[in-house]
Amino acid sequence: MRAIWAAAMTLAGAATVAPAQDYRPTFRPDMLTDRPAGAPNDVLVLGSAHLSTLPKSFQPERVTPLVDRLAAWRPTAVASENISGLYCDAMRRQQPLHAEAVDGYCYDPAAAGRATGLDVVAANAAVERQLADWPATPSPAQRRRLAMLFLAAGEPASALVQWLRLPPAERRAGDSLTDAAVAELRRRAIDRNETALIAAPLAARAGLERVWSVDDQSFVGAPMDDAAYGAAIAKAWDNPASKARAAADAALIARIGAPDGLLDLYRAFNAPDYAAQAYRSDWGAALTEPSAQGYGRRYVAYWETRNLRMVANIRELLGRAPGTRLVAIVGASHKGYYEAYLHQMRDVALADTAAVLR
Repeated sequence: MRAIWAAAMTLAGAATVAPAQDYRPTFRPDMLTDRPAGAPNDVLVLGSAHLSTLPKSFQPERVTPLVDRLAAWRPTAVASENISGLYCDAMRRQQPLHAEAVDGYCYDPAAAGRATGLDVVAANAAVERQLADWPATPSPAQRRRLAMLFLAAGEPASALVQWLRLPPAERRAGDSLTDAAVAELRRRAIDRNETALIAAPLAARAGLERVWSVDDQSFVGAPMDDAAYGAAIAKAWDNPASKARAAADAALIARIGAPDGLLDLYRAFNAPDYAAQAYRSDWGAALTEPSAQGYGRRYVAYWETRNLRMVANIRELLGRAPGTRLVAIVGASHKGYYEAYLHQMRDVALADTAAVLR
């Protein structure tokens, strides 16, 4: 009898342990037809080139037609692929885990903190208080003070917005904005990157007070052989889809100095088929990487975790003011994941970026 019972339990267990891919949830937020009260949160995801990697033939003024089109969409918020001051502060407190990410991706607010007497947490709280009581027409002195607070808060992109909103004659030290801070802002204003050339100018053009930093580099994976991991991922990337994607990108970059060269690059990166091409060349290939250590799958885990956390930061931002019209600027490889995750949310309506860029 005991043997029969054991066999029955084995069969019952086998019946319930079905392959995970056979299960489909019945709750599908993307299939629901209800709508939020009031206007939805409209999100336009701009898949961007990393402008710092473009050749010298790229002229920064070529971003103007792009910024014009984004401004015509009338955003009420702008997000960029930067890590917030608060996240960087948290990672600094876990230095053994995040030293490389902090060095590579985080602005150092120490000098601004010493000048204001505020640490990152206190400076962020001061920014919130200042903006909660912000006048419709702030004085240059108020903008200089807010710019300094943003630097102490670890938010140089938002400090740059305040700098750009100052009349040129008022872009100077004073009202707590130090000479060193002025030098930092002047340097950042001419940086060849998406934050300096697109996000901050767009926010200033739209009459906004800040850029929201939504990146996340806090992923902590299991220890592994970095050299073997790198070799495995490079081998996975050596595929026909990667070669075709690289050739297409090279052809676009070769024209980057032409009058519409940059705009054509952004049109290609935001075309409907770009996300699938990127997936086949990159994460799809990595998932089939056959190492016993599962290096490809570890890489995809990092990538998906990062994108989920970035989109979570965006969702949190949208909750601050329902009905927000957000331009989210991010590296083109992230765009497909951003849109796939955001599309599941009932309080988000995605805009067609390709139509805006025509």
